[in-house]
Amino acid sequence: MTSNPGVPVHGKPPEEAATPLVLLDEPFAIKDLTALRQAVAAHAGRTRLSPDRVADLVLIASELTSNAVRHGGGHGRLRLWTTDTAACCQVTDDGPGLPATYQFPERSPDLATAGGRGLWLVLYFSDSISVEHTGERGVAITATMNLPQH
Repeated sequence: MTSNPGVPVHGKPPEEAATPLVLLDEPFAIKDLTALRQAVAAHAGRTRLSPDRVADLVLIASELTSNAVRHGGGHGRLRLWTTDTAACCQVTDDGPGLPATYQFPERSPDLATAGGRGLWLVLYFSDSISVEHTGERGVAITATMNLPQH
């Protein structure tokens, strides 16, 4: 995977553990989105995230997977893992990715605007976001939430 230098990374990614603990790694299509949200909630509930932050992570996963279905070829893959310091949700798809000139929204789009809120919600509820292009077609967006320390 290569980073797209034109797409900003939001926040400072936490230090990575030597061996991440993979909680969920599932391909999906539109018919799988409800079950996938339930699986994310169940697995995230086993982390040190508070119940409110688990709900935020489910929202993040929902927005990223919905975007992959809508803009990324109708399907994708969701990976959920933890490190010593963070819970990470990554969605990959086969779409065109974000344009090199894309800027994450600094505030919620106007209510009169149709769409455009998904990545803003991901940005708002995560502690950091990275975007990587995975080849000629495809993108991986990883949202990270810092875990409370023991």
